[in-house]
Amino acid sequence: MNFTRAIILNIFFVSFLTGSLSAQFQKKNYTQKILETEQRIEMIFIEEGIFLMGSEEKEWGHRPDESPTHNVNISAFWMSDAEITWDLYNLFVSRELDALEMSSTKGKEVDLKPDAVTGATVPYVDMSFGMGVNGYPAISMTQLAATRFCQWLSALTGHFYRLPTEAEWEYACRAGSTTYYSFGNDLSKLNEHAWFSGNSQDKTQKIRQKKPNPWGLYDMHGNVAEWTLDQYSDEGYTLEKDELQDPLRIEAKTYPKSVRGGSWMDDPVALRSASRKASTKKWKMRDPQIPKSLWWHTDAPFVGFRIVRPLETPSLQEQNLYWNLKIN
Repeated sequence: MNFTRAIILNIFFVSFLTGSLSAQFQKKNYTQKILETEQRIEMIFIEEGIFLMGSEEKEWGHRPDESPTHNVNISAFWMSDAEITWDLYNLFVSRELDALEMSSTKGKEVDLKPDAVTGATVPYVDMSFGMGVNGYPAISMTQLAATRFCQWLSALTGHFYRLPTEAEWEYACRAGSTTYYSFGNDLSKLNEHAWFSGNSQDKTQKIRQKKPNPWGLYDMHGNVAEWTLDQYSDEGYTLEKDELQDPLRIEAKTYPKSVRGGSWMDDPVALRSASRKASTKKWKMRDPQIPKSLWWHTDAPFVGFRIVRPLETPSLQEQNLYWNLKIN
């Protein structure tokens, strides 16, 4: 695949006095409450750092798209401790909270109202496919839909949320480790930490049922694979230079995008911290709509997402960059 048009963005966020959440949250975990609901998102603070991204050829299960390994510098951010559930995602689809106004604009990071965000259409079938809704991860949405959810949540709460970059995702998944998984190389322990083909009973499972990784993040290995912002390349990281700062790869095409973590359908090898998966138009194969839906992947009941919030709030222009990528 030719990625000569790919853009490698090194994004350095600018902190504004009124938008700096470091003053509000002081680099601690916090709970994001959703107005007039019982829904909560537990946000885990991830310190800035440097890590070795990818895997060596000698690693069990290594694939060429995980090479070459390279050091990456990551700025501090918050990440949701678990995948976004149907309980919350359906509020976005139904848009029943759009009319609510924030009680205070203090510390507001975004200049947007919920009803100004384009929303996902109500699906014509049950997109959970009967696997579970209450407490279960939302699945089958496109990357566009996941990104619009982040934009809607930002407008609803006044805090800037987005999907993680691929580098942020792997950094958080590894949680300081250099092994196959965040807990080491012992496959006999995978059952304690992840839902995969060997224990999932052929379906998604409720979030937070397995052990978290060392940084307090649940289901980074398995349950559902997770969207990232980045364009996927089967050439791996050949364009990346060593010690990049917060890399993000963008290309003006819908497919493929990078999905991480493996899922309930996958074998253990696909759940490794370095493992990558490419999205494909085949994920809409059974969609009867013409043209195909912008919001749903009828053939991807294994993909979901979690959200992040950078320590330093990006400018409004940068926010729109994250929310309006060429994605689907």
